Amino acid sequence: MIGCRWVFTVKLKVDGNIDRYKAWLVENGYTQRYGVDYQETFAPVAKINTICILISIAANRDWHLQQFDVKSAFLNGDLKEEVHIKLPPGIKHSSLCRRKVCKLKKSLCGLKQSPRAWFVRFSSIMKAFGYKQSNSDHTLFIKHKEGKVTALIMYVDDIVLTKDDPYEMKALQEYLAAKFEMKDLEQLKCFLGIKVARSK
Repeated sequence: MIGCRWVFTVKLKVDGNIDRYKAWLVENGYTQRYGVDYQETFAPVAKINTICILISIAANRDWHLQQFDVKSAFLNGDLKEEVHIKLPPGIKHSSLCRRKVCKLKKSLCGLKQSPRAWFVRFSSIMKAFGYKQSNSDHTLFIKHKEGKVTALIMYVDDIVLTKDDPYEMKALQEYLAAKFEMKDLEQLKCFLGIKVARSK
């Protein structure tokens, strides 16, 4: 059985002002045992070189760069293992409930397998929509359609999308919005510490 705790943070905008206050339940993954609570943990993350090349191509071809954030991304990952956690702090329970635990159906932050479970689910959804995963960077998804290209790269829950096909971009946005709760951050301004400014 795994413990859990609440984490409270302040999310800032690009200019440093407060955007929102955030709280989420985090599992104490350090108490997990390999082979019992989890098996595989590896999940790829975007390579900085791939990100720079994608931004460079978009700049050279005058493609729009749009950024999205998947809300509570790890909650979208499906668990293969059976994981039980203690009742979250703050839940009032009687002495009869002291031995009760929660069985997780979805992954949560802090679990060792959460990043992998989320990435497996996201990549399967992208492939189902006709995108191909790059062999050199597994977080890059590309679709060629009628001579036009749409490319998407992700880093955990942050997504950057660029294209020369506005119809495909809109269709992909609607498709992903139907699968996940997403926040449209509009034009790319900052990604993994890289600040982006566009001009002719």
